[in-house]
Amino acid sequence: MEFHLKAAIDLAAAQARVRIMSPEEILDMVKNLSARLKILGLAAEQAADSGDANPRAAVRERSILCLESGKAFRVLTRRHLAKFGLTPEEYRAKWGYPPDMPLVCKALQRERRKRMKAMKLWEKRRG
Repeated sequence: MEFHLKAAIDLAAAQARVRIMSPEEILDMVKNLSARLKILGLAAEQAADSGDANPRAAVRERSILCLESGKAFRVLTRRHLAKFGLTPEEYRAKWGYPPDMPLVCKALQRERRKRMKAMKLWEKRRG
């Protein structure tokens, strides 16, 4: 079953649980919601495929935007990218990121850098 149809059925069922609806109303609601969700899905796919996304603008202070799904995360994980058949290395190459760039938001990068400096792992420990 296609996503837009399943989502429309779920929404109509939730609505039918909170108010009295005739079978015709439910069917009309499913048809309308399904059509609208399908249009929204196609528009989102076209926006993602058009290449209008700016990879540099995707890395924000508190989030990083996945250019494949359009969703915002603090960290783009290997598991999330696998849903699109990509490894982090392939994702970086596809979208023009440097090979050594971490796929995390700016705030998290800063926090990690600060912790590593505080730990001073490059110095030999005495004791």
